[in-house]
Amino acid sequence: MLKTPLSGLAKLLLCCSPWFLNVASAAETLSNPTIENRIDDLLAKMTLEEKIGQLNQYSSSYDLTGPKPEDGRELARYEDVVNGRVGSMLNVLGAEATLATQKLVVENSRLGIPLIFGYDVIHGYKTIFPVPLAEAASWDLEAIEKSARISATEAAAAGLHWTFAPMVDVSRDSRWGRIMEGAGEDPYLGSRIAVARVHGFQGGSLADVDSLAACAKHFAGYGFSEAGRDYNIADFSESTLHNIVLPPFKAATDAGVATFMNAFNEIGGEPATASHELQTVILKDHWGFDGFIVSDWGSIGELVPHGVAADENEAALVAFLAGNDMDMESSAYRHHLAKLVEQGRVPMERIDDATRRVLRIKFQLGIMDNPYLYSDVLREKQALLNEEHLAAARDIARKSIVLMKNEGALPLEKNTGSIAVIGPFAADKDSPLGSWRAQAEDNSAVSLLEGIQAAVGPGVEVLYAQGAALATGERNFTTELTLNDSDRSGFDAAVQAAGKADVVILAIGEDAYQSGEARSQVDVGFKGLQEELLQAVLKVNRNLVVVLMNGRPMTIAQADESAAAVVEAWQLGSQSGHAIADVLFGDYNPSGKLPVSFPRHVGQEPLYYNYKNTGRPTSPGGMVFWSHYTDSPNTPLYPFGHGLSYTTFGYSDPVLNTTELAMDGTLTVTFTLSNTGERAGTEIVQLYVRDLVGSNTRPVRELKGFERISLAAGESRVVNFELTSADLAFYSARRQWEAEPGDFELFVGGSSAATQSARFTLK
Repeated sequence: MLKTPLSGLAKLLLCCSPWFLNVASAAETLSNPTIENRIDDLLAKMTLEEKIGQLNQYSSSYDLTGPKPEDGRELARYEDVVNGRVGSMLNVLGAEATLATQKLVVENSRLGIPLIFGYDVIHGYKTIFPVPLAEAASWDLEAIEKSARISATEAAAAGLHWTFAPMVDVSRDSRWGRIMEGAGEDPYLGSRIAVARVHGFQGGSLADVDSLAACAKHFAGYGFSEAGRDYNIADFSESTLHNIVLPPFKAATDAGVATFMNAFNEIGGEPATASHELQTVILKDHWGFDGFIVSDWGSIGELVPHGVAADENEAALVAFLAGNDMDMESSAYRHHLAKLVEQGRVPMERIDDATRRVLRIKFQLGIMDNPYLYSDVLREKQALLNEEHLAAARDIARKSIVLMKNEGALPLEKNTGSIAVIGPFAADKDSPLGSWRAQAEDNSAVSLLEGIQAAVGPGVEVLYAQGAALATGERNFTTELTLNDSDRSGFDAAVQAAGKADVVILAIGEDAYQSGEARSQVDVGFKGLQEELLQAVLKVNRNLVVVLMNGRPMTIAQADESAAAVVEAWQLGSQSGHAIADVLFGDYNPSGKLPVSFPRHVGQEPLYYNYKNTGRPTSPGGMVFWSHYTDSPNTPLYPFGHGLSYTTFGYSDPVLNTTELAMDGTLTVTFTLSNTGERAGTEIVQLYVRDLVGSNTRPVRELKGFERISLAAGESRVVNFELTSADLAFYSARRQWEAEPGDFELFVGGSSAATQSARFTLK
């Protein structure tokens, strides 16, 4: 076996077994003796070529059920599929196509081992839900699980077995386009949401016909891409790796996630695809993960330009020995693994382990017994875009809306005389679908204009003007947007409509293809002519409600200062317009809270609430020598956890059952939440803790609990949170996961800026 030198990180990991012992428990196993015995029997029958075939994944770029392709490369790939030299395919879509393709493989290959069909089902298949960052703003774990459950039901009915979701990368940088695909900046919230999504996709059992095998990605550190630039390096400390990056992945493992995907980035000089310590030492050995790891698209081949492999042969060797089991679209395993085995550079034990892991998931899914189980045309027709799914999409969308600011402008009365709906996204039926929209029909979302028109009374005049298009020319997943920086021909109509109206709803933000993969930006403000349109409208009507439609935190300081209300409506999916109208007119009292901090200026990025204090956190006697900007406050425009309601909530000071918590004890935090307004509403109460002195520097506060609580007007309720030493543990200076004795302060409230506090000591 090839011996490779351990990196500094690997040496640190291997010497810290106490931490690994702590985190290695509780994972839901994917294996059972009956399945393992059947895999043993099958492995004994398989040739080396057939085993390696199970580790090879191709994307469908041709009609497998039609005539053989004539192109040399495509013909070779076709032959690989037919002859059992491929274990998985992605982008084979629909019950008919998956059925025909599966038959081609099962009926022609020697052993008839079925394919596992994968696809990016990120926030819906046909029925589209809010982008994941928006769903995270609901802080509603049941709703998030339901969203994933419906997505799985639709995708499975279309013949799919596997989704490349959830993305559980923690990200603190709004410049990174893929921040829209995750749960935001906090590892605790991200961990809870990771579990909800895994359970939603996989259902009660992978054996259920409406389940999808989930995939925790990107392992690890992708959300820390330097400068927020996609595919870039990530360079952070061992403490950040363990305390911030890894917890959501560990939570997904404990929840029984079937697969992992590694990341494009490097960490400290080592690409994640080549990382033995991440993929084998941490994930497989110490966390006990018994599913399989798939590379990201072409990431094995990318080890060559990374500079850690001289050629594709060496890339295959490095990635495979590191622990990567399946090769997505590099063909490196297909072309080189057999030769590497024959040369003695790759042991058969490693081949058998990787093959076993892939077969284990196929057995779990039930397709080894019935390869055609998922491909049911009738079930597909019944499942896609049905009324129940659309109703759920509307409900989850409105739970995801965050009321950022409200100076009495909202909710609107349904008998308001006239409403002007203005902006590039006012009548847009496409951008609300967001990026990674699976098989959604383009332009199929309910627009904001349609939602408002459907909600108002018969005597209300709804005026519409686009004002200015944001993008011009082609819009799709693979091309760069061309922004409109010059066409103001619609301004006059917008100004005229605004001047006539009692209230203006201005829909501004981002195009769906401004955020997502490869959509990193140095400027996260309003592009094109949107700021100019805002100012033109304000000149004739100050009664302005800004509806943000975006996939990432944006710099909105000017719009926020000018508007009477700001509604963060994200990209909400199929039922977007109805959900926004529900909130604007008060049919639904908004309850969303931000899962990310909103900057005052892009120069603050990366920005996050759980920062370290530094040695100079405040001004020393009014002098300049402290950690700050000279042209902006350090604080965000809106902090993590922020979100308003049409009612108000009051918090009593927290009361503790003890001020001295034993290592084996439980601390109970009690306070009263009161609805002090005139409407029923839902508040997301949040608990934060600060470790005042640690062996390593500790964040100024960390989220440790939250709960959605609904109260009638005037109602109060006693709220309890419990903390144990396990909740206070972190990856310490001793390079182990532990709780350290000392003093702590806790905070309760409606955001990370909560002020009600109490102190206790861990003994």
